[in-house]
Amino acid sequence: MASLNVGNLGEYLREQRRAAQLSLRQLADATGVSNPYLSQIERGLRKPSADVLQQVAKALRISAETLYVRAGILDEREREELETRAVILADPSINERQKSVLLQIYDSFRRENGYAPAPGTEADAEVASDTKGGADAEAGSGAEAAPGTHAGPHVQAGPDADAKEHHDPHS
Repeated sequence: MASLNVGNLGEYLREQRRAAQLSLRQLADATGVSNPYLSQIERGLRKPSADVLQQVAKALRISAETLYVRAGILDEREREELETRAVILADPSINERQKSVLLQIYDSFRRENGYAPAPGTEADAEVASDTKGGADAEAGSGAEAAPGTHAGPHVQAGPDADAKEHHDPHS
C-alpha cells in the first residue's frame, strides 16, 4: 500500500473518532462522507479536502484548523493565530470596539516579533480602525508598552473606554 503523507492525520482522526465513541458508519452518517472514503483517510490512503475535514471536525467536535495542520493545508503558526483571533472575537465580555483594539495590538506585537498577520486579517483591522474613532491612541499606547509589561490595563480600562465610546462622533 502506497501511503500518502497523511498517516498522521488518519491516525489522529481514528483516535478522535474512537474517543467520541463513533463507528466509521456513524461518522459517515454525521458528515455525509462515505464510509469507505473515511476508512481510506484513516489508513492514510487519501488526502481529504478542506471541506471534508471541516465536516469531520464538526461531527467530532474538534478544531478544523487542527485537522488542516495535520493534513498539511495550514501552517501550525497560522492555526495558532486563527485560534487566538477566534477566541478574542467570541469573547462575550468585551464589546466589538474592544475586540478590534485587542486584535490591532496583537497584530502589532506579531509584526514587532517578525510575524505577518494571517492573510485577510490586516485588511480587516484597517477597516475596523477607520470605524472605531479614538481607539487608535489606546491601541498605540498598549502596543508600545515597555518590555516586561503588557497592554492589559489599556485594553481592560472598561469605564474609561466606555465613556470615550459615548463621546465618539463616529459611533
